[in-house]
Amino acid sequence: MNLLNYTLKYLSIALLLVISIWAVLFYFNMIDEVQDSLDDGLENNKMLVIQRVEKDSGIIQRSGFSEHNYEIKEVTEKSGLKFKDKYQDTLMYTLNEEDMEPFRMLTTVFNKDNKYYEMKVVSSTVEEDDLVRSLLYSLIWLYTAILVSFFVINHLLLRRIWTPFYLLLKRLKAFRLDKDQGIETGRTEVKEFKELNAAVESLVAQSVGTYGSQKQFIENAAHELQTPLAISLNRLELLAENEDLSDQHLEAIGQVIGTLQRLTRLNKSLLLLSKIENKQYGEVALLSITTLTKTLISEYEDFAALKSVQVHLKEEGPLEVAMNKDLAAILISNLLKNAITHNIAGGTVNVSIGPNGLVISNTGRSVALDPEKVFKRFKKDSQAQSSTGLGLAIVKAIIDLYGFGIQYSYTDQHHLKLNFR
Repeated sequence: MNLLNYTLKYLSIALLLVISIWAVLFYFNMIDEVQDSLDDGLENNKMLVIQRVEKDSGIIQRSGFSEHNYEIKEVTEKSGLKFKDKYQDTLMYTLNEEDMEPFRMLTTVFNKDNKYYEMKVVSSTVEEDDLVRSLLYSLIWLYTAILVSFFVINHLLLRRIWTPFYLLLKRLKAFRLDKDQGIETGRTEVKEFKELNAAVESLVAQSVGTYGSQKQFIENAAHELQTPLAISLNRLELLAENEDLSDQHLEAIGQVIGTLQRLTRLNKSLLLLSKIENKQYGEVALLSITTLTKTLISEYEDFAALKSVQVHLKEEGPLEVAMNKDLAAILISNLLKNAITHNIAGGTVNVSIGPNGLVISNTGRSVALDPEKVFKRFKKDSQAQSSTGLGLAIVKAIIDLYGFGIQYSYTDQHHLKLNFR
């Protein structure tokens, strides 16, 4: 739900509450006004009847609701002296409606020739159920008209007012940290939007600067590490060729060389992981994963033979994916290398390619791995000392970059299923 409709939703709820409260107050106020008006009319009719009685006392005998709107009867002096005028609502039968209808009635007492008479004067009033029904229909139409007005104003006037916000949102969606040097905001006269634009410009500029510095630092650190590592390896290899060294010294040198080689691979893997996470591989092309997998399997034949592992490929259909060519090669290569490295002598690696993805299965330790930790950095089989523990972490970083899916499972073999759709 967009911002304008979200605002309209709560505004309509608040409006319904306000109108409901207003309707109740308006109803009671209107009833009070109607009764005051009727009471004034009844008071006037009382005075007119009393005047007529003063002129013609026979009116008392001829009174009655069947012919007039008043009724007079004689009461005792005691009750007459204590009585006070009383207004009340009542029901009376009407011929035109043939039903009981609401009336407003004034009951009073007056004195004539030292006799006390009780007089009831009535006047027709509004039916409350009809009044409530009419008021309800009117409020429904009023509420609908106001909502429609709000909707039109939202989508014509307020949408124009919010144009700078939507423009900024559009440019933020298109912004890429690895390519853009900043972000351009639109002009606006609204104070809050000006502050938002200034804050976004400042934040983006700071992020771009931080990203550039971090990128430069990683590249420099990786480059500076590679040189002394290569020099150290070369010197140790030259030292190992010295015939005067004992077997114990050669073994120690071999261990140091192995450690430095692992450190070199670790340095390259961390640099690669950093570049992937910083989205430095921007170029995208439509690639045949089937062809790429076949090529990489042939390249790993010698490594698989060295580990006494057989690799089998099963094609269930062509698979093409739009992604960076280098990252696609790294993705498939790391999966194949991982399946071969963490295998057993005489084991197998089965690669199945279909239209939606591929599955790589391999024999290995007969224990399932933790699906939540298998893609974490530096989580590896402790028996594989040559592994950096970053192979599947790099795979996961590439998968996340393109929004693909990957799942690990274990039956009789370890399975990694990639879903490119």
